[in-house]
This record gives sequence, structure tokens and C-alpha cells, in this order.
Amino acid sequence: MSRFLIACGGTGGHLSPGIALAEALLARGHEATLFISRKKVDTRLIEKYAHLAAWRVPGAPFATRPDRLARFVLKQSQGFAFSYRFLRQVQPDAVVGFGGFTNAGVVLAARWLRIPVALHEANRIPGRAIRVLSRVARRLYLPPGVRLPGRLGLMVRHTGLPVRNDVTRLPCAAARQQLGLDPAQHLLVVIGGSQGSGRLNQWVEDNLDVLANEGIQVWCVTGLGKGTHGLRELRAKSGATVRACFEPFSDRVGVLLSAADLVVSRAGAGTIAELIRCETPAILIPYPDAADNHQWANARYFEQQGGGLVIDETALSLLRQEVLDIVFNDWLLNKFAENLHRMSQENCIDTIVHDLEELAQHIPPRRHLRHAPAPAPVA
Repeated sequence: MSRFLIACGGTGGHLSPGIALAEALLARGHEATLFISRKKVDTRLIEKYAHLAAWRVPGAPFATRPDRLARFVLKQSQGFAFSYRFLRQVQPDAVVGFGGFTNAGVVLAARWLRIPVALHEANRIPGRAIRVLSRVARRLYLPPGVRLPGRLGLMVRHTGLPVRNDVTRLPCAAARQQLGLDPAQHLLVVIGGSQGSGRLNQWVEDNLDVLANEGIQVWCVTGLGKGTHGLRELRAKSGATVRACFEPFSDRVGVLLSAADLVVSRAGAGTIAELIRCETPAILIPYPDAADNHQWANARYFEQQGGGLVIDETALSLLRQEVLDIVFNDWLLNKFAENLHRMSQENCIDTIVHDLEELAQHIPPRRHLRHAPAPAPVA
């Protein structure tokens, strides 16, 4: 049995795979502890997993504005001190980081204490935390085709993002019944990511009557503290009642995605991994202010693999017609679903768990792991 510490706080896209990995390690007889942030989204998501040990760690994202930079330095210093004390007491066999601002303190403390570090980057453009911290890591998991040049001695493995066990494909009719929706009507699900999206929420409000008129039910996850919430009943042109539900957060993502004919969403790596797991076609609207425009790179890859379409936020006026064209096109929806089924076949969680077991036991890497490649552009 080995002990693992998983730093995964800050957003749902970091915490969700951390939960998935922790549960997989526990199932293999190991111990796993989560380091999460003090943000509301982390608190809300971890509530469902009371069986997992989780600690809230001081931290703040990097910023260049003087006051925010000072806060970053202060919080990261506190995070390092907290992590150093914890690691000395618990003495884990390895530390795993999923990116984000909660990683810095624990990764640096682990390096100081000579504890092996593994990092996972799910986005197709590695973030600042991964680019910097990979210099002290022993393992790096990257999406297929993505490169991070100039990391001598770093062992790289190309694999996907772990997805929680409870996010799984269900029969569409059964999923809609769980949600209290009409199984015979089409369903559009709109998700703004773990932080929510004011622009997508407003798009739903602006187009709700038109969608309902066509007999399309809507389920909108607005984000914590954003939008109005509740169930509304509207009328289709056929006279049938059409439901629209607005909720701030969903802890039954697998049910929601399984019920949907089509999803409109931001393009975070975590959301895309869940769409693939549930084989749900999507129109992705990349968040334009994402660091290094990584959501655009994620969305383009999803589109190239045939999982759906991409629309720039500046072209939201085109979204309504695209939704109407796709949601009533069974052939196209089935084609998207076939491509998503192909994409969902990789079992990345077993790959990562087996490799972490070797890392914790100081077993030399197997042949499938290799040194980071020669300098090349990030895909």
C-alpha cells in the first residue's frame, strides 16, 4: 500500500479528475488525500464525496496587478508552509498535481522533501503552473499529440483526463425521467463550466421562447451565484408543455449529459472529458479570456475528432440556428455519437494508477514512458 497526496483544487476541471484518481487509488488499496482550494465550487463539489479525505489549502492565482500579486505571494507562501508541515507529518510516497494555483506550494514542498511528483495537464496548451512546476516533476501526463519541450529527465506519458465513476452514460429515457423531463421531447443542456458563464446564461434567456416553441426542453447550469434559478413551463407551437430548468450547480452530471440530445458548453478539458464519457454531442463556445486561449485549442481538437462543432463567442448570433439544425438531425447526432464512442475507449485511469504505483515504489519507468521529446511547438 502506498500513500498519495493529490493537489487538485481551484476549479471543477481540476477537482473532478482528482476525485476520480483518488477513488481509483482507494480501490487498489492505497491511501489518497486531496488538497483543494477554499473556493465555493470546491466546497460544493466535494460535499458528495464524504469518504474522501480533503484539506483546504491556502492559495491564490497568479496576477500582475500589484495588489493581486502581493496576495498571490502571501497565499502561496502560506500554502507552501501548510504543505511542508503536512508532508513531513504524513510522508506520502508521491504527490500528484492537476494544475491550478493549489499545486505550487505542495509541489515545491514535495521537491524540498525529495518526494516524487507527478503532474497532469488536461488542456491542449499547458498552463503556467504546469510549465513552471514540470521542472521539478518526475512524471508528466499530457493529452495525445501535445508536447512540452526542454524538460530533460522528465518522463512523459500521453493520456486522457480521469473522469469520476458516477459520470457515466445512461439510457436517455431513464436519464430524462430522473430529471423530471418529457422523454419524447428534445433536450438542450447549456453548461458554462464550473464558474458559470453569464454570456451563455443570457443566450438561453434570449432564446428560450423560440426553443420552447419548437418543442425543445432546456436545462441550464448557470454557475454558483449567477442567473436566476428554478423550473419554468412554456408552450410549444403544438400546444404541449415544455420545461426549462435553471440550476446553479449540478452534482449529477452523468444523468444530465445522458439526457441531452445536444450540449452547448464552454470548452474546459474537464467538461470535454465528461462529454466524451457520456458520448454526448456538443457545440463548444470557448471562453475567450482563458489563459493562452487554451479553450480554443481544446474545442478545435474536439471538433476535429468529430464530437461536435465550435462557435466563437463573437458569433453567438449563429448559435440558435446551429442548435435547431443539429437537434432535429438524427443522422448528424448519431454520427457525432459514433465518433464520441470511439474517443471514449481509452482507459486512462488505469494507465495513470499503474504508473503512479511504480513511481511510489521507485520502480524504473517502463518502455511506454519516455524522455520528453526534443523541442517542438505545442499542438
